[in-house]
Amino acid sequence: MASYLAKLLLYTVLVSTFSLLCRAQGGATHQQDGGTDYFRREHSLVKPYTGSGMDIPLWDFGGSTVVSNEYIRLTPDRQSKQGHLWNHVASNMRHWEVRVTFQIHGSGKNLYGDGIAFWYARDRMEFGDVFGSKDKFAGLGVFMDTYSNFDGDHAHLHPYVSAMVNNGSIAYDHDHDGTHGQVAGCSVSFRNADFESHISIAYYMGTLSVYTRVGQEHDWQSCFNIDGIQLPTNYHFGFTAATGDLADNHDIITVKTYELFPQGDTDKDKEADVNWDKVMPAARVMEKPRDHVHSKPHVRKSSVLLWVFVAVLVFGVLGGAGYFYHQKKQQEIARKRFF
Repeated sequence: MASYLAKLLLYTVLVSTFSLLCRAQGGATHQQDGGTDYFRREHSLVKPYTGSGMDIPLWDFGGSTVVSNEYIRLTPDRQSKQGHLWNHVASNMRHWEVRVTFQIHGSGKNLYGDGIAFWYARDRMEFGDVFGSKDKFAGLGVFMDTYSNFDGDHAHLHPYVSAMVNNGSIAYDHDHDGTHGQVAGCSVSFRNADFESHISIAYYMGTLSVYTRVGQEHDWQSCFNIDGIQLPTNYHFGFTAATGDLADNHDIITVKTYELFPQGDTDKDKEADVNWDKVMPAARVMEKPRDHVHSKPHVRKSSVLLWVFVAVLVFGVLGGAGYFYHQKKQQEIARKRFF
């Protein structure tokens, strides 16, 4: 009995110390108008991940996801894989921030894909075409996209971080990398970084803020801050990744979640009469959605040059064979005339 109590006390001390350290390290992303934050362990994920056996307490994983001592790998660097990691505790927080440490890396030098998605969504653990999760989702998706599916001129470079707020009726425009329907985005060079990368996703007083920190950068860099966002409570946090013809390792390393509290009573009073479980996800500003029509196949310049080379080679071989055949015939005719 004494041994059990000692272990319980040690566990409590470790959890409390970790929470304090997270707050000391974390409060750092950006100031929320003088408000306060509180570390929410039930929505967080740190090493060691597993409890007894191979289960992760409070989280579910599936597909190609593999748990190791150092990371949770959603997909390996292999083609046609889908993996997911979902918190099975619904969030009752009105204002929150999630800080994620991750890595996307692989052997591909020029061709690789597809990326990681962060979700705050109504439905969880449903496979689909949007970075391994279902299309026409309800909630928020933040996409860390490494590969440009659109063979044309984007106004941005990849890797690219973008956000989409969906009420369940809008299809993700995969052919144009989600730029039709996104609320905002920015380019961030996080793939094959020498060190771990970090992203902060915060929803506070109707504003969605995304910050990034890549490699050994000490300061958080603002990706975007967008007002006019409406998200309900009791949705789930999650992560998914997918590979297709191209592949990469997609690793989640830590997830630290904080509840944010506004300063003063005025802001609280404004929201007191709202049933936030019932509101629909919405964004005041977003790029105009459109019917999802698959693009005509684009042929890349490298493909054109390859086909030109093959065509020249084939015609060269056929021409050489024809010339050789013609010469042989001429020689046979000459021999017949001689005899």
